[in-house]
Amino acid sequence: MLTLASKLKRDDGLKGSRMAATASDSTRRVSVRDKLLVKEVAELEANLPCTCKVHFPDPNKLHCFQLTVTPDEGYYQGGKFQFETEVPDAYNMVDLLNFDDPLNIEAAEHHLRDKEDFRNKVDDYIKRYAR
Repeated sequence: MLTLASKLKRDDGLKGSRMAATASDSTRRVSVRDKLLVKEVAELEANLPCTCKVHFPDPNKLHCFQLTVTPDEGYYQGGKFQFETEVPDAYNMVDLLNFDDPLNIEAAEHHLRDKEDFRNKVDDYIKRYAR
């Protein structure tokens, strides 16, 4: 992470140079994404709950990271869930999320219809896939 931050500072010093003038639009977008991620990763690490861990396999690529969540309460307690995330070049340039629409409609309806059966299904999935 420090390496990328140092690189971004050096790149800022090159503005107006031949390199900056000939950079493609996609390179500029990546640079904007990386500048945003430097700030947001620092904020993420400062506020990450103890049940979550973030890992950056390459500290020069903040847009590729792994998140491990190990809930200590609720339906998913005892599970270990691993996510690999790659932030797209167009990060913060397009509306990627819709919080009013559940990702898994069937699971949301199942939870509303029968919370106990939903809990049993989650427990079964944790035993099978998240240990």
